[in-house]
Amino acid sequence: YFCRHGERWELQLKGSGKTPYSRNGDGRAVLRSSVREFLCSEAMHYLGIPTSRAASLVVSDDDVWRDQFYNGNIKKERGAIVLRLATSWFRIGSLEILAHSGELDLQRRLLDFIIQQHFPSIAMNDSNRYLEFFSTVVSETANLIALWMSVGFAHGVCNTDNFSLLSITIDYGPFGFMDSYDPNFVPNTSDDERRYKIGNQANVGLFNLSKLLQALKPLLDPRQKQLASQILEGYGERYYIRFIELFKTKLGLLGENEDDNYLIAFLLKVSLLC
Repeated sequence: YFCRHGERWELQLKGSGKTPYSRNGDGRAVLRSSVREFLCSEAMHYLGIPTSRAASLVVSDDDVWRDQFYNGNIKKERGAIVLRLATSWFRIGSLEILAHSGELDLQRRLLDFIIQQHFPSIAMNDSNRYLEFFSTVVSETANLIALWMSVGFAHGVCNTDNFSLLSITIDYGPFGFMDSYDPNFVPNTSDDERRYKIGNQANVGLFNLSKLLQALKPLLDPRQKQLASQILEGYGERYYIRFIELFKTKLGLLGENEDDNYLIAFLLKVSLLC
């Protein structure tokens, strides 16, 4: 879909029913989660955080059965369908699954399509285009997670299927916002191991990017593989720099001062004790 501004958007219905990829699910969504996605995706957009958008929400006449708290208490709920939009719905998992199944020709065609459509700064005749693509995704993923942390947003399910190759926030499920600072905050009641706690999101981002690199390696030569590993090693520094920039802005700190980082860490620690 091309809007009146010439922007290209991909439309997707969430909750409309089964697809070939539904596995054992029913492909439906309940009203409460649909309203949450609609409101949060729009809120994130107006907070200046890259995200999918919600265009409409339609309530269904069909009943949907869900175990909301994963405690064996299944209840009947009202169904709904959300029309959501994004510049692309391709995820790290989109490339990961092709690499895992050895479909390298298809993976190469898909990757070239993604670069041509969504990464205009990368020349298609550049032999290092996959390396440039990876570098961009690493940098933008670090930026996205730093933005999440700056507003206290916890995604809830940060697996490779929920991480966009365009580094936008997608797939709003058991997300949450912290009411008060707590690095152990987990919005997902089924995350018993606290893998996706808010304080671990940057580390999970690194893990997912390592999976992306693993998927890209069959398409890279030995020199490019080495350079890609170096790019990945720089992820932590990119994240930290952006994190500090955002918190300096929140605190109104101007210029460069060697005590700024200490002050931010001190205030977060004080917030934890309050």
